[in-house]
Amino acid sequence: MVSLKLHNQIVGIDAGELVGYKVHGHEYIHQKGSPGWRNSDTEMFPIIGPTIEANFRVTTPKGNAIQDQHGLLREMEYELVSQTKTKAVFSKIYVSGTQIKNSKFPAKSTEEYLAWPYDFEFLKSYEIMEKGLKIQFKIRGEEGMPFMLGYHPAFKLHSENVTIQAGDRTITLQEVLAAGSRALPILECNSITLLDIGGLGIKTEGFGNFMLWTEVPNMLCIEPISFYPYAVRQEQLHTGFLNINRMEKIFSVIIQPNI
Repeated sequence: MVSLKLHNQIVGIDAGELVGYKVHGHEYIHQKGSPGWRNSDTEMFPIIGPTIEANFRVTTPKGNAIQDQHGLLREMEYELVSQTKTKAVFSKIYVSGTQIKNSKFPAKSTEEYLAWPYDFEFLKSYEIMEKGLKIQFKIRGEEGMPFMLGYHPAFKLHSENVTIQAGDRTITLQEVLAAGSRALPILECNSITLLDIGGLGIKTEGFGNFMLWTEVPNMLCIEPISFYPYAVRQEQLHTGFLNINRMEKIFSVIIQPNI
């Protein structure tokens, strides 16, 4: 377990996963074991969305890649690269063609192993700033590597009257619940506000979109995404790819508590 602290902000990280963010004792992160989701954060990479209707195949310039829902990165383990009192950096390194065991097999998938035809290094850092927590992602790979990126944090809800503000749009928790497994898209948006007891703002760079998901009233996933996967058929997921240029791509998320 890695702990970061600055003034009244305390961050807990378990094997690269954000498991706690307290400000003045107020917990913002969904706790494992609580109803809703067995995790508290993860990444969706190199694809976002389900692939079952495409026979778990995703088109790339190097041929079809075997990918399950939200990609293979979440099946890999982070290594701690560096740590200070206020910042920690984690890394995952993948070698092209390496078979990664699929945790969804056999209960939810016919594919026992997943693979991607490109090398990459995925760096995730947490840094407590004076007024918030910055999570940054650096993706290093060969020139032209296609990918999508989604960050999937879950926030603990503290009231029954939660709303989400995105520009001029106000979204109720009931709208998110009604969207179901497809999640509710908030497109062409770089910032969002959660209005709750001890609410927060989220500002992003590089993603361009959000989707909102939950199945319970005590938790909400506010997910920055580079592409909303349900905008196309699963066989066409590749139309939502970004590409690596100059060997590196950087994305960031800043969580700004209101207390």
